[in-house]
Amino acid sequence: MSSVLSMLGRWAYRARVLVVACWAVAIAVLFTVAALVGTGTDNTYRIPGTESQEALDALARTFPQVAGSSAQLIAVAPDGGDVTQSDFEADVAASIDAISGIPQVSSVSNPYDTPGSANIAEDDSAVLVPIQLSVGTTAVEPSTAQSLQAAGAALEASLPDGSQVSVGGQLFSQTSTGISATELVGLAVAFVVLLVTFASLAAAGMPLLTALLGASAALAIVYVGTRFLTITSTTPLLALMLGLAVGIDYALFIISRHQDQLKQGIEPEESTSRAVATAGSAVVFAATTVIIALLGLAVAGIPFLTTMGVAAALAVAIAVLISTTLTPALLGFAKWHVVARRFRPGGAAAAAAAVTDAAKPAAPDEESEPVASSEPPDAPAAEPLPDDEPEAPVRRGFFAGWVRGVIRWPIVTVALVVIGLSLLAVPAASLRLALPDAGSLDEAEPARITYDLIDEHFGPGYNGPLLVTGQVIQSTDPVGLMDDIGAEIATVKGVASVPLATPNEAGDTGIVQVIPEGGPDSEETKALVAELRGMHDHFQEEYGVDLAVTGYTAAGIDISIQLTEALLPFGVLIVGLSLVLLAMVFRSIVVPVTAALGYVLSIAAALGLTALVFVHGFLAGPIGVASVGTVISFMPIILMGVLFGLAMDYEVFLVTRMREDYVHHGRPRRAIIEGFVGSGRVVTAAAIIMVAVFAAFVPEGDASIQPIAFGLAVGVAIDAFVVRMTLIPAVLALFGHRAWWIPAWLDRLLPRFDVEGEGLSHELELADWPEPGSDLALVAEGLRTSDAVGAPEVDLAVAPGELLLVRGGTASARSAVLLALGGRSPVLGGRVKVDGLVLPTRAGAVRRRTAYVHAGRTEDVVGDLRNALVGASVVMVDAIDAVTDPVLRARVRHLMTDAAIADRRRDGAPLTFVVACRPDARLDDLLPSRAIVRTVTLASSTAGPTLATVR
Repeated sequence: MSSVLSMLGRWAYRARVLVVACWAVAIAVLFTVAALVGTGTDNTYRIPGTESQEALDALARTFPQVAGSSAQLIAVAPDGGDVTQSDFEADVAASIDAISGIPQVSSVSNPYDTPGSANIAEDDSAVLVPIQLSVGTTAVEPSTAQSLQAAGAALEASLPDGSQVSVGGQLFSQTSTGISATELVGLAVAFVVLLVTFASLAAAGMPLLTALLGASAALAIVYVGTRFLTITSTTPLLALMLGLAVGIDYALFIISRHQDQLKQGIEPEESTSRAVATAGSAVVFAATTVIIALLGLAVAGIPFLTTMGVAAALAVAIAVLISTTLTPALLGFAKWHVVARRFRPGGAAAAAAAVTDAAKPAAPDEESEPVASSEPPDAPAAEPLPDDEPEAPVRRGFFAGWVRGVIRWPIVTVALVVIGLSLLAVPAASLRLALPDAGSLDEAEPARITYDLIDEHFGPGYNGPLLVTGQVIQSTDPVGLMDDIGAEIATVKGVASVPLATPNEAGDTGIVQVIPEGGPDSEETKALVAELRGMHDHFQEEYGVDLAVTGYTAAGIDISIQLTEALLPFGVLIVGLSLVLLAMVFRSIVVPVTAALGYVLSIAAALGLTALVFVHGFLAGPIGVASVGTVISFMPIILMGVLFGLAMDYEVFLVTRMREDYVHHGRPRRAIIEGFVGSGRVVTAAAIIMVAVFAAFVPEGDASIQPIAFGLAVGVAIDAFVVRMTLIPAVLALFGHRAWWIPAWLDRLLPRFDVEGEGLSHELELADWPEPGSDLALVAEGLRTSDAVGAPEVDLAVAPGELLLVRGGTASARSAVLLALGGRSPVLGGRVKVDGLVLPTRAGAVRRRTAYVHAGRTEDVVGDLRNALVGASVVMVDAIDAVTDPVLRARVRHLMTDAAIADRRRDGAPLTFVVACRPDARLDDLLPSRAIVRTVTLASSTAGPTLATVR
């Protein structure tokens, strides 16, 4: 990956005008399409497979009059007044007639037509007029909504002074989302942090620019999707919030690495390529974990949540794409201007560095790739120095002091962090989940005013009515049957009233409207739904009706239950994924286990603080919380998914540097300090930016996004500063050498992931090896293909057009050498180049340039060898001595001659052969007589090194 990203970064740097132009055109096109085809968000929450959804779908077919959207008009008499007075009643009745004529209104109930109607307040202070529409919320024309509000205003004008009329309900509970000035404050904080981190206006502005463009592109795609999918109002806000946060951080990591390299004197183009390859690899890894976690939201089986996860994942994918293409293009325009003048060519720092370098003695060669991860804990690969010796070099500064304090008494640090986060997690047990309704809107919204007036004059249950419905086609008296069912339901504990119990016009479906005593999001209403569903068999036996409980309130309860049940499997998926991914990256047991447990602590603490604020109301006023009492149902699972990716991000950036140091010198405490100091500044800046962006969506924000934004802000702060930068270093110090141990069998089993561009670093180290300008086709020094004790090491050097003969040893040992040289099996040690490409870093490219033929396992060795000559520059022929037929041997020999090669290849490039055979095999009639042959003889046992000789 690092090699691919290196080439991508170099290309974007050189083609910077094209890259910028392509992104500008793409974003312009996306916004144009979004404006043309976008239809707006829709807070219709469908949950297939649940009782409430199946009942709603059935009502849409059999009782469409109650399946569309609805509205409510409430008229409140002035203080001391009475809504039953004739003048008041006449005005309301006239308004009902006017509303009945509004297009898309299917029915309007007149409370005065039914004596003792539940839609007239017990104290006669208010009257409630239910309005049923013929279509769903998204299909309601704007003119219909405007006409309903106008009718309410006209009624208020006609009523006595002091009366109040408000029109709200489900139709008006949709919220329009937008960006306020508060969100811009988050970007301003991010810019200040970037400016302090980079000390350069150009460098500080780039992450903001790329993040804004990436988030805008994601937002445009989401609004295009509203034409084809049901997308809730929370979805674009979540995509925007995530796109901004990760977009800034991803660009920050790449530009920070680029700055460091420029300060070392590396040319801007080369530095950009390396930065995209190294920091970009970590960015891709982090983005991949976030995307996987967000797509994992599909495990809940709820379509709108799956759509939300896909949209957020799309925002992250665009952020990583734009950071690895547009960022290097912008760096191409900036060149040296992202660092202070003293670091530029001819600056004071560069001159001083040149003098210092000239005065340094030549450093001895070091091992390019020491291996420590799979060794037992009591025998590290690099000879460790005693941990009680002073660290060298001595580190000073804030981050050095921080990490030394953390690991001074590691057991105390671990205990304090675990106990503290566990206490913060306690309120999470009281977290109450619900879907947003009009009660969570701004107090000035018509739907919120209506909601509050209904709550005040009729009780909270009128804001969350339930529908009990079933087939009554078998009844000879459907009206009487529904009256009986309604009367019995009215006696159930928790039912405030039953204002409606009726069959449809066809007499095949009946509905009972049930007003709970509790509010839509109360535990009492949840218990009532469970009670009514528990009476299913009773109604079946007593009345012969298969009843189901549905309605918006019941659907919200079903969603909350389904999401709660999905938390455990989703959590298991996330934690299991983190264990595997981190074990792949760090080749350790302790690191992934502690990282996963730290993530669990972060999530628990974030949920606890969210419950404290949004359920119990602690500090709700100062931070501008719109609604207290419940949290939107999908907040916990969204928080788990997003925070997982961000936690892995910080873990990788911090611990990778520690592992690199440990592998180099084998001193665990020094590795912790060096790694922490090397990456702490960037991780701190990234975390502060992330917290600022998320926190900016809390004050004055949408009620649905507020708890998500708050949870992410506190979750990132806790995970970055308390878990990753405090708990993890303490745990690593506590385990010492054992922190970097992994069983050898597991090390072999796990695939390797080059998350910090180690492969590219290895390539750069070997750029001039074995000597500058070398054009050898094959070169190896200490090549190992086995981890067995005493396994042979192969040294070889073969020029283009020569032939390498591998003989001796076992058949599997010979095959292992050929397969390793062809990039088809692991290179476990040593330095290796094939056709100028470093192994194992460029194994994929080597495979494309080489061909492998096993003469003992093919039925057409001549045909396979002939095909191999066409595209490869190195051809491997294993077990060539298995060709025993004299005619075939002659044909094989001919194919290896210069004439045959020239006949098959038009490029005129020399072809290198690698052949393997038994030690006693005779090849005089197989090998071309004029070929220059290099011979590697494998030892018959693994007791000593392999010898490389020239014949």
